[in-house]
Amino acid sequence: IIRKKKKEMAFLSAMKLQGRPPPISSNLNQNSKPAGSDSVSFNASEPGSEQQPRKFSSKLNRWNRARALKSGVKLDRPIINGSDSTTGPRRPIVNLNPSDISTLDSDVSSSDGDTETDLTAAKSIYIVSDGTGWTAEHAVNAALGQFDYCLVDRGCPVNTYLFSGIEDGEKLMEIIKQAAKEGAMVIYTLADTSMAEAAMRACKLWSIPSLDMLGPITDAISSHLGATPSGLSRGVTNSSLNEDYFKRIEAIEFTIKHDDGALPDNLEKADIVLVGVSRTGKTPLSTYLAQKGYKVSNVPIVNGVDLPKTLFEIDQRKVFGLMINPLVLQGIREARAKSLGLGSGFKTQYSELSSVKEELELAKRIFAENPTWPVIEVTERAIEETAAVVLRLYDERLSNRAMPRISKCY
Repeated sequence: IIRKKKKEMAFLSAMKLQGRPPPISSNLNQNSKPAGSDSVSFNASEPGSEQQPRKFSSKLNRWNRARALKSGVKLDRPIINGSDSTTGPRRPIVNLNPSDISTLDSDVSSSDGDTETDLTAAKSIYIVSDGTGWTAEHAVNAALGQFDYCLVDRGCPVNTYLFSGIEDGEKLMEIIKQAAKEGAMVIYTLADTSMAEAAMRACKLWSIPSLDMLGPITDAISSHLGATPSGLSRGVTNSSLNEDYFKRIEAIEFTIKHDDGALPDNLEKADIVLVGVSRTGKTPLSTYLAQKGYKVSNVPIVNGVDLPKTLFEIDQRKVFGLMINPLVLQGIREARAKSLGLGSGFKTQYSELSSVKEELELAKRIFAENPTWPVIEVTERAIEETAAVVLRLYDERLSNRAMPRISKCY
């Protein structure tokens, strides 16, 4: 009997360490409660049916959480019940009342005693948007890049959660309440001023660190233009299916058809033409620029293959050369050959350092013969960084407007 009890206790301890509640066993005292049962959980079953309390876990999958909020299904988290005998049905956050505040306070205090809470657990950042939330997510990721020294050794790990398409106060309040209990930071981009103000008041009331990423920018532009913002999120109206949208679709289709030197007779129809040896990032850069509405063709430089004549007949202001460090290019080509399962013979011709240097020397000669082509160094540069240089030079050359720059070394 003692051995059996020890095994049972070891099993329950293992379940705790994994962040899961212990199973309900017929051998356990029916009046006993598992640790953390004071936390609040959603009642997913029919009214009147028994509901076992669930433990709070800060490791809920991001997509499960986002899909639940998007679809209106209750989160599998210890958030407030849809209705309560003391507070009644939930109301949108715009109409905050003392009962909502007291309910949240009780929920937060109940989760404080949870034995699963780990003081060294990852911090959370909630990104809330009434649109796609991509702009805010990219900005947050860029800011987190300033803390790589802290994140690499897990000294201060961070989990980000994106809540997109939040257009009503009830869902907004649900998220903010969860943030209060989890100790998360809330960063929001809400075009509707009433929603943004409600989020700000709620976060301030419940001592949640928060940031309105869209409001200050909108206010500054409104003051500069002397106009009032619409308060509508992008995509709320049919404005998303405007001329710019169809221009992007057309640009993407054009770029796909004219990849890797295809259809050289159509180079004059392209807005931008990229020239470079294999694996310098011509295709991903072309695709990225196409998503911004530019028709892009790319032409490969290959030993023994002449460049198309049309490349030298089109407007030379839209041609850009790409250059890369030979050792970096060799590593990229070796990885590419390995992923394709190619043999050693191909490896010698494609990724041998001498062959790589020979191709790059050929590219340098071609670029020297065409001095009007800006040559952009792509080594250790992200696609977005290279695209920014291309678009800056493209705008400068076509508009004949001088743009600030330090030197001609791109």
